[in-house]
Amino acid sequence: MFQKEKSTYAPDQNPVRLTVEEQASLRALISKGHSSARAIRRAQILLAADENRPGGGSLKELEIAERMQVHVNTVYIVRKAYAQQGWEGAIGRKKRATPPVPPKVTGEVEAKIIALSCSAPPSGRSRWTLELLADRAVELKYIDSISHETVRQVLKKRTQTSPS
Repeated sequence: MFQKEKSTYAPDQNPVRLTVEEQASLRALISKGHSSARAIRRAQILLAADENRPGGGSLKELEIAERMQVHVNTVYIVRKAYAQQGWEGAIGRKKRATPPVPPKVTGEVEAKIIALSCSAPPSGRSRWTLELLADRAVELKYIDSISHETVRQVLKKRTQTSPS
């Protein structure tokens, strides 16, 4: 299997020593089944790597990797995250500070597009189309470029009524 490959991590570099309360929390997380598969797998790895576990010391990394059917590096990564952030940090995902791509349409641009859609349509037209709104928003320099789909999303997001 793939977990017998040579690892880039030093063995037992980050020992896992869980308290009784932490062990109980991890077992509860596993047994409830409401967490992601990733979180459950990482909790299982931490319990297997725990030096204070009932019935003896921690299992070796290769043993844990084989039992959990993960690469041995995954075991080292979980142990390292535990050493740096505790068990909650080792299980959860880190939140992004900012989105990968900042939103192109700001609230100001949204307001201008909505106001434009409420205005009279161009001459020769009975109503605004999404394409016309997108073209007019660029023409009026509200935004550099915008697709008709983005205009649709703006109008849908801002014109929905709340249920009574």
